[in-house]
Amino acid sequence: MAKLYFNYATMNAGKSTLLLQASYNYHERGMRTVILTAALDSRAGVGRVASRIGLGADAIPFRESDDLHALVTNLHRDEPVACVFIDEAQFLAPEQVWQLARLADRCGIPVMAYGLRTDFQGKLFPGSQELLAIADELREVRTICFCGRKATMVARLDEEGKVVLEGAQVDVGGNEKYVSFCRRHWEDKIRCI
Repeated sequence: MAKLYFNYATMNAGKSTLLLQASYNYHERGMRTVILTAALDSRAGVGRVASRIGLGADAIPFRESDDLHALVTNLHRDEPVACVFIDEAQFLAPEQVWQLARLADRCGIPVMAYGLRTDFQGKLFPGSQELLAIADELREVRTICFCGRKATMVARLDEEGKVVLEGAQVDVGGNEKYVSFCRRHWEDKIRCI
């Protein structure tokens, strides 16, 4: 039975690397996968998933208004799709999460979503909230804080490297803009401002 999986973590935990590795495993066995990524994330180029360790693959960029169920079922008609991979899943609209669930439930296509759980203020992203609510399996991808404890929170930095508390929920960036902390050190950074 196909399932909807949500692999979540903070920044720099290796989510994209895991996605690319899993997709490669399918290809190695002669199976077709579809990789989708948020169109608003252009760090590696629109329609490209890339990891910090140098792995990369082309992907289909999605926008909040796209019908992902229709997109994948149309591709599946042309050539069977063995698995769908979603990078930057936190940017999914809640309805898109349900579209992905229907791919698993009604089309028998496993869906593996990878993304952030919370934003820099400790709030759930709408896509992540819906995935946490309805995914068949939740998997935490772990990374560590500078202290060695499990990092569960992310802080946004300004141009001088100082933690910021306000701003739009979505501000795409990498190591130059975000740092992961354990809850204790995230709270320490937030409170000392």
